[in-house]
Amino acid sequence: MDNRNKSFYEMLKQDAAKEENKSGEMKLDDIARVKVLSPGRQVFKRFVRNRLAVFGACLLIVMFVFSFLGPLVYPYGQKQIFYKYDAQNVNYALAKENSTYNGYVLDSSFEVERSVNNLMNSSIKRMLEDGKKETYIFGDEVWHVEERAEEVYVLSLTDSRQICVTGSGKLTVGNFDTISGKLNYSSAEVEGLEEAAAAANMKGSGGSFTYDGVTYDYARSGGKSYDITTELSGVNYSAEAPGEGFEQAMEKAVGKDDCFEFGGSDYAIMKDGQRYYVYSVENDRAAKVFTRLTFDLFEPGNSVSDEMRVGALMNTDGSFTADGREWTAADEDGLLIIRGDDGKEFAEMNTFSIRRYSGADTVEYDLKKAITETVEQMQDEGNKTAELVYRLPQQSETGEYAYDEDGSLLYQDTELHITQRDTGEYVINCDQIIYVIDRFAGPSIKHVLGTDGDGFDVMSRIMYGGRVSLMVGFVVVFIEVLIGVIMGGLAGYYGGWVDNLIMRLVDIFYCLPSLPIMIILGAMMDALRLDTRVRLLVMMATLGVLGWASVARLVRGQILSLREQEFMVAAEATGIKVKDRIFRHLVPNVMPQLIVIATMGMGSVIIMESTLSYLGLGVKHPLATWGTIINSVSSASAMAHYAHIWIPVGLLICVTVIAFNFVGDGMRDAYDPKSKG
Repeated sequence: MDNRNKSFYEMLKQDAAKEENKSGEMKLDDIARVKVLSPGRQVFKRFVRNRLAVFGACLLIVMFVFSFLGPLVYPYGQKQIFYKYDAQNVNYALAKENSTYNGYVLDSSFEVERSVNNLMNSSIKRMLEDGKKETYIFGDEVWHVEERAEEVYVLSLTDSRQICVTGSGKLTVGNFDTISGKLNYSSAEVEGLEEAAAAANMKGSGGSFTYDGVTYDYARSGGKSYDITTELSGVNYSAEAPGEGFEQAMEKAVGKDDCFEFGGSDYAIMKDGQRYYVYSVENDRAAKVFTRLTFDLFEPGNSVSDEMRVGALMNTDGSFTADGREWTAADEDGLLIIRGDDGKEFAEMNTFSIRRYSGADTVEYDLKKAITETVEQMQDEGNKTAELVYRLPQQSETGEYAYDEDGSLLYQDTELHITQRDTGEYVINCDQIIYVIDRFAGPSIKHVLGTDGDGFDVMSRIMYGGRVSLMVGFVVVFIEVLIGVIMGGLAGYYGGWVDNLIMRLVDIFYCLPSLPIMIILGAMMDALRLDTRVRLLVMMATLGVLGWASVARLVRGQILSLREQEFMVAAEATGIKVKDRIFRHLVPNVMPQLIVIATMGMGSVIIMESTLSYLGLGVKHPLATWGTIINSVSSASAMAHYAHIWIPVGLLICVTVIAFNFVGDGMRDAYDPKSKG
């Protein structure tokens, strides 16, 4: 028999010797009746005698049932969000004076340059300041802006041609190529210089010459070409002069207006520094219409199509056809009213826009008028806030609208608060029942421990979190024991250089700072945006790899003392393979110590996982662990107000760790009863 069984047999003999008869002598029948128990049953018997160990085991059983079986019967999931109807002060509507002119397409065959669109607002405002009815915008083409009606402006593309340039400053004539002898005139400049004259007078790197009474300057622009300029004076025509009296009409407009009329034709003036370019413009082709007006519908359920919007803007005092119907637009008391072919009011156009805060045009017309009047009164009195009582649809406690017996909406007087922002907008808010996430609800019959900041049920999160935390403990300890047994067994059995190599590796792992490594690893996983479950696997593997050194040292020490025992000498003499000697004879003799260290280390792993998850380095939201649940109320104010969330989780962590320690102490005493004394 091996040494272990021999020691156990001697212990049984001593127990039998204590069963003495009254005379102090042991009877042979009594010895025969001694019940010989197996080593496992003896360990279990000593474990059961330890009340703390039994209490710890019962706590663990309860914890496992709570975490693994509880979610099967609990009605809520860990990621299930709960909502509620609640009366809250909400931003109901937003009112503002439109300051931007919005454009609507009249002819899709024209593509208006972005620069021209961007200049429309400034051009219209300049027209209003100068009291003009039209202006021009110059880009790659000439665009005509004309006031069609009040707050309605039409942008048209014109057929334009440059007539002349006048003013002062340098005028670019063109570029002369000495190799080809060709003078390339600038498209917007005067073609008064001949190529032969340019070729005869330009030499060196630069200079000037006079031709036909005009002085020209030239400078080498690179290679064999020259840029030619002249001092602008008088009127330089790039096309045939329109006729006698044109220059006088032009001089009256230059510097004052950007357009003038001569001989029944229209001309536009573009200023460039000290020079003025004059274009003939004709044949306007409307491309877009710009306005600050918005449509206020008399019935919120209606809608305005682009066809109708454009038709109303282009016919502000007449009739038009849109969406297959006839419409009329008329100015009534300063407001543009749109009516259908049935004579019923459809919409009102004005520059004051009132919309729901979400942007939807569902505010009823009477409320828009009431808000407009209140805002005008605020402006007259210089107030920043005002109150308005108006009848809004009545809501029940479930957030649904209330109806009477006839199916009509019930209304109730609601106080609306109007506040002017620094940007000039007016925010209208009031109390309404809305459907919101049930955040931080207190304990109730529906939610035993309330809800957290995301509307999750706390009890459900704790159950699922216990699964993860306990699973992490078992997996990490299994990895530690597996690596530790292999490395420690090899080191203890072979000794020599193998032992030195493995022990130095153990020393290295002892020196590794676990927390900084986990911080770096957590940052890397955040950068890679790993899935929550992948993060969990990586964290368990890392903790297991970092913690095997202590197990390996324990196994090595035990095997060093066991390999010289008689049963190992016998095993070697019988020719048993080395791996069988280690893992079938030596390691089983170390199992009691491994079970004890694994049981006691389980609590430490759970605390480590909870700490990492609390710091945001471990498992991430929304996957529940005990650490992430406490992290959801990590601020001081949150912990003070929502103790019902973190206190139960903290107690569960403490109870679980203490229970594992009780069980570990009981296992140690059961395997080694002499250690008590």
